[in-house]
Amino acid sequence: MNRREEESNLDWFNRYVMNDIPIRLIRLSDMRFVGRNDLRMYFQSSVPQTAHNYHPSNTLEYAILSHRWLGEGEPTYEQIKSGTASVASRGYEKLQFFCDKARAYNVQFAWSDTCCINKSSSTELDESIRSMFRWYKNSTVCIVHLAQSETIGDIPDDEWTQRGWTLQELLASRKIKLFNQRWKPMTGDTNDKSRRGTELMKTLEAATGIPLDSLLKFRPGPVRVDERMTWAARRKTTRVEDVAYSLMGIFDVSLQIAYGEGEDRAFCRLIEAIMQTGNPSVLNWTGEAAMHCSSDAFPRSPQSFAGRTLQLPPSLGRLEMTMTSLGLRVPLVILPLSICSTSELYESGYYEVILECVLYPTIKINFVGSSDNYRQQFALGIVNYSLGSCGLPRIPGKSAGFILQRGLEDTILPHGVYQPSSGGCVGLEIVSPPECEFVQWKKVYRTGLVEVNFPNIPRDLLFYIDRKYLETVYL
Repeated sequence: MNRREEESNLDWFNRYVMNDIPIRLIRLSDMRFVGRNDLRMYFQSSVPQTAHNYHPSNTLEYAILSHRWLGEGEPTYEQIKSGTASVASRGYEKLQFFCDKARAYNVQFAWSDTCCINKSSSTELDESIRSMFRWYKNSTVCIVHLAQSETIGDIPDDEWTQRGWTLQELLASRKIKLFNQRWKPMTGDTNDKSRRGTELMKTLEAATGIPLDSLLKFRPGPVRVDERMTWAARRKTTRVEDVAYSLMGIFDVSLQIAYGEGEDRAFCRLIEAIMQTGNPSVLNWTGEAAMHCSSDAFPRSPQSFAGRTLQLPPSLGRLEMTMTSLGLRVPLVILPLSICSTSELYESGYYEVILECVLYPTIKINFVGSSDNYRQQFALGIVNYSLGSCGLPRIPGKSAGFILQRGLEDTILPHGVYQPSSGGCVGLEIVSPPECEFVQWKKVYRTGLVEVNFPNIPRDLLFYIDRKYLETVYL
């Protein structure tokens, strides 16, 4: 029996109100704030005791606003609380229009991010940002104000489609209603997410790059990470850390809010949280790595995923990824590669390098590298494998992997290394240094995952290989 089956409707409602809706709402009848506990007490008598298929959102309904903030003049928490907000300001006028539209949906409460969060409280701000996706999801209706659009055709150029936070607001809300700059409805539907094939939904799909199925019914989680990151690739935020914070709900992970840490650090923490779930699609990016203290396996931003060239198969096994002081610890199936040919690109000092798999010579992989490739050892690190019950790696006929390289250390005996002589140390077995020593594997610079098709093996068929090819690397 799960938790829901053990508790009454009233218990569920109380838990829902105290954890799954905004910290405070605007009561539309008098435009005053109402806290969670007051709402819980007020609605307790309305909760059915024995009704089946009950959900607390049927009892406590509220509208939520999605919009582009004005440069100035938005009413603040302190102003609404004290009743000192300027009713003549454009921001307060927008709040009034929003509340008027909310009343048309027969709800008693509304929420706006401009004034319903006490931003002077770091604890409240932290909770609000972490919970934002859930708050939009649990709303009765999300009212969208497109301040730069008159018609549906204007939507692709509206800033609302280009901001970071509005992405999760669009995806999370189950019911949305879009209004133009004059607060006129964009369509005659009560829910603009209710129908396929409409001009509005086609426009949103084209403007955002989000497939229609995800627009209509989005499920958060750390899946198809590479594709979902592209939805945020061209969006901007005022605070650089919000690039990461605004994506937490979409990937269903949680981060501590730390404004001032910088974009790279915040985004690396987001990526690390996603990596802990084991989905290999988080590795499917290209370009320069983020400025991370111990790893070059972290992308700099969502834009890193926009340049990916590989479309990963829909179902991938989970990959163990652990961040350590040596780098991202990840076990990969390592297949040796040899240089097949190199050719200089227009006297630029860079070369197109073609590699072939030693075990499967028909598999060819190319990349652009520098002139010191002859001093490198190359390998292919397969990421989409799984371990069978026997502990042997299983690989699909169509796979994905990194091009890895490692260089030779100096073959001359370095100063300070003891060269054993006859006698040695009593009780200690000393051996001669190896003729050559390699450094750790690392990704070839600016390359992402590449597609690998094993010859004569159907793309979805799994085949087993020896465990000796499984090696833990630190990227």
